[in-house]
Amino acid sequence: METKNKVALVTGGSRGIGRDIALRLADKGLDVIITYHTQAQAAEDVLQLIQSKGVKGAIFQLDTGNTKSFDALVENLKSYLDKEGYQQLDFLINNAGTALYGRVEEVSEEQLDAAYNIHFKGVYFLTQKVLPLMNNGSGIVNISSGLTRTTFPGSSAYASLKTAVETFTRYLAKELGERRIRANVVAPGAIETDFGGGRTRDNKEINAHIAAVTALGRAGLPTDIGGVVAFLCSDDAYWINGQRIEVSGGLAL
Repeated sequence: METKNKVALVTGGSRGIGRDIALRLADKGLDVIITYHTQAQAAEDVLQLIQSKGVKGAIFQLDTGNTKSFDALVENLKSYLDKEGYQQLDFLINNAGTALYGRVEEVSEEQLDAAYNIHFKGVYFLTQKVLPLMNNGSGIVNISSGLTRTTFPGSSAYASLKTAVETFTRYLAKELGERRIRANVVAPGAIETDFGGGRTRDNKEINAHIAAVTALGRAGLPTDIGGVVAFLCSDDAYWINGQRIEVSGGLAL
């Protein structure tokens, strides 16, 4: 009987950190399913790279801020897993997200609601919907932020929602222990991607400030993050559970 690779689902896998996570998982021999919101061609490009590594891949469109779309995704996942002969899903990486910058007196209720739907409500209920598809002994990795530990003005809403994700992750670890499903958080520092309009990557002043307050002397890159997530999706990381791992190069120590 053919031995199947383990299979991971990465939300927001078409670009930035999610793209690197997907590729690093493929490097470790996992089959990878990614979701994308609007950038279909970028997702197709990532799929080609995944498949070039000798593993299987698939892409599905998903708006993680719209919980009403989750049932359709789950049905698509069920069909795909069954067609490809997988028993269940092995890893869920909740990565998809958008930026929200604004001081407390500037953030609108509409902005906060939209961010909440993506960064907490979406993470909570997508996890809930996907759990029945996950193998016992599998794993969940939620992507948070270095901003839950450090404080940079203008990130109160985003950071608070990521703090909620970190608390949720600890509860997942506790409640899913009977199924031997692990749940951990990876918290990147400031990363040079197009996130937030490329703020960290393209604003020289911000980039220089991040470098100056980081022990390793530069802002982060997507390639600094994916390998850590891939490690957490390996047997070597089995005994890591309920933990927050900051991957920031020593930001604001």
